Amino acid sequence: MDYSIFKGRRILVTGSTGFKGSWLCTWLLHLGAEVSGFALAPAADAPLFDQLNLRNRIDQHDGDIRDLDTVRAMMSATQPEIIFHLAAQPLVRYSYDEPKETFDTNVSGAVNLLEAVRENEGVKALVFVTSDKAYRNKEWIWGYRENDELGGHDPYSASKAAAELVFASYQDSFFKNRQGFAAASVRAGNVIGGGDMSLDRIVPDCIRAMKNGDEIVLRNPNSTRPWQHVLEPLSGYMAVAAKLLTDPDETIGAWNFGPDAENVRTVEELTKTAIDIWGNGSLRIERDENQPHEANLLMLISDKAKSLLGWRVHWDFTAAVTNTVQWYKRVDAGEDPIKVTDEQLDTFVGDAK
Repeated sequence: MDYSIFKGRRILVTGSTGFKGSWLCTWLLHLGAEVSGFALAPAADAPLFDQLNLRNRIDQHDGDIRDLDTVRAMMSATQPEIIFHLAAQPLVRYSYDEPKETFDTNVSGAVNLLEAVRENEGVKALVFVTSDKAYRNKEWIWGYRENDELGGHDPYSASKAAAELVFASYQDSFFKNRQGFAAASVRAGNVIGGGDMSLDRIVPDCIRAMKNGDEIVLRNPNSTRPWQHVLEPLSGYMAVAAKLLTDPDETIGAWNFGPDAENVRTVEELTKTAIDIWGNGSLRIERDENQPHEANLLMLISDKAKSLLGWRVHWDFTAAVTNTVQWYKRVDAGEDPIKVTDEQLDTFVGDAK
């Protein structure tokens, strides 16, 4: 894809202090965009934003997506042409502990963002990020398409399905006939990549254990996930944004960005691969029959994106895990996180040509 369309554009990333948001802001900076961010201050387990010194590299606005007045003020201050909405409570297990916070952030926060977009005529494109878990997971062996049923067992999944319904309502009620504006929702999941230190995620758990010389404990070793590097869906989000600007009638609606079948591996396979790349580590399986429900398998079919956007996966399972673990390993050895991140971005873009 031709990324030059983003050069000089005023672009807002909500959720900028998170893992995916930090990678996206860095990529957009690479492309010469004028990047603004909106998010809560980085959490203790989300160091990447600070590691990449993004507070001094973008126009960052700290605030809570749940506060409509704050969102409106931020939108007025940044005057974006393009918005990537990533702000969310992103963890399934945490949603069992804090269901109200999850719904407030992922549903009411989405309403606030959409209200601010509705009130600002200068916005030309909105990429509304939800999740693969917005689909009602029936635990079947084939993947989900964009027109499959939405729903969710756990509060996180339900909140993402609800956010999709809210988005569809705004799309039908306010956005479809708005001149000079187009919006689309995008769905992906199970991303890995350097800099993620969130709790209850397998790669950060592996990295913490290997750094500390602890055993990696797996409670669901046979759980299968379609793993992909964080840059894969981000490249899809950017392709959608570009097409919203150039061909809006063909782009509105929902888009899936999932890896190929080769990348569907068990948690145990991922862990053993990470140990091999890191160079040491040990594994213990300790099944917990009482843990909250979490889906065993949820795959996306991305034929729409492949056909209409020319999007495809560039790093297979081994390349995705290798680049992820090497990022942590190099930074742990004292290399500059900005340099490591920039080099991986350049490699990914080169592999995508």
